[in-house]
Amino acid sequence: MSVTSLIETALGDPDHDGAIRWQAIAQLQERGDLETFTAARRLCGGTTTAERMLGVDILGRLGFTDRSLPVLRFLAAGEDDPMVLYSVLIAFGHLRDRRALPSVIELAGHSDAGVRYGAAYALPNIVGSPPDPAGLAALRRLAHDSDEDVADWACLGMTLVGGGA
Repeated sequence: MSVTSLIETALGDPDHDGAIRWQAIAQLQERGDLETFTAARRLCGGTTTAERMLGVDILGRLGFTDRSLPVLRFLAAGEDDPMVLYSVLIAFGHLRDRRALPSVIELAGHSDAGVRYGAAYALPNIVGSPPDPAGLAALRRLAHDSDEDVADWACLGMTLVGGGA
């Protein structure tokens, strides 16, 4: 299938966690080519939440880290939709690049629990070794979050990075 067809297929699935959507995303990520990156980057500037989320979800495992990080950091700084921000944070976690740390630390204090959950997922993957003190502090704060899912994921992250809770 072409990049355009796969994108149309993914956008046609109304369920963000839908099997059809994620199968199309996986096929796009497997391509790992510049055409797919360009299409995903274009989607990140889309007018709809679904387009921006799809672009981010593709970039999270496409393999163009040096090109994807600026796009994702731009979205992290200027996006208002919590679902897009959640996707950005998950993408940061998949990319495992410490350069995303300032964006993730900033979003760790977001008012939306889903966004904080995304930060709790991303932080253990990007704090580095030894762990960055500011990243570790953000993870500790999330370990005491009022949302149980956020706190649980952050506690697991603390265990993974050896930061205690």
